[in-house]
Amino acid sequence: MALVEWDNPEIPIATQARLLSLNRTSLYYKPVGPSPEEIAIKHRIDEIYTEHPYYGSRRITAQLRREGFEVNRKAVQRHMREMGIAGIHPGPNLSKRNQQHKVYPYLLRDLEITHPDQVWGIDITYIRLQKGWVYLVAIMDWYSRYVVSWEMDLSLEISFVLEAVKLALARSRPEIMNSDQGSQFTSPQYIELLKNAGVQISMDGKGRATDNIFVERLWRSLKYEEVYLHDYASPREARQRIAHYLDFYNYRRPHQSLGYQTPAEVYTQSCQNIQKEVATTRDIITDLVVPMV
Repeated sequence: MALVEWDNPEIPIATQARLLSLNRTSLYYKPVGPSPEEIAIKHRIDEIYTEHPYYGSRRITAQLRREGFEVNRKAVQRHMREMGIAGIHPGPNLSKRNQQHKVYPYLLRDLEITHPDQVWGIDITYIRLQKGWVYLVAIMDWYSRYVVSWEMDLSLEISFVLEAVKLALARSRPEIMNSDQGSQFTSPQYIELLKNAGVQISMDGKGRATDNIFVERLWRSLKYEEVYLHDYASPREARQRIAHYLDFYNYRRPHQSLGYQTPAEVYTQSCQNIQKEVATTRDIITDLVVPMV
């Protein structure tokens, strides 16, 4: 993707990065430009996976071949690995972690989620462009479905994930952060960031995207209601339209599971109620304390 004019004497690279809404570090990531065939295959894999997240590489390959794509399973596995996705089935997780990185247990089994900032989920998805793709990471509060923060980048490098986490932690702090076992979420930088904030770390079982089901539903809504309806010409256009959609999702889109309230209404109201309860408890304790003579 020819996005940056490296030899432009009038506009510095830092300024171009800001205008394109990209992390500057990602500009130095220079993969070989994808062919139209590769772009078409990856876009179709994204559509199939979004509709059927339980499909593994075998089924996706079979579906592609039924549609006339000349592709073998090995190529599909490579594309899925590059896209950071894997089917929900026993076996290798294509969004592979570094084997030297520690994996944390899944803490949410049978856990009743009763208030905001109890559990956040973080995940990455593939966003298609006319001539390529970008990646989107989002952090969602499970109780309210509120998207606390998000970031986009051209590559799956760790920097944009860390930026999203820092933005979220600047707003609030969860008791638990849940993710898959991808390399970004088992990296020492990510783990250290959460530990320093006093956040418990939870990770899905291998190949179990349903463990992070609320974020998976966000991706489905985003893609069917926004991404697949448009043909983004650039990362900047994708960022602008997705920013508009996520604002709509948080503040104006009523959710049936929330009693037709918006995520922002549930998140904000619940936080305010908790603050009132804490203040009331503090006042009661203060009234019960016997003054020292």
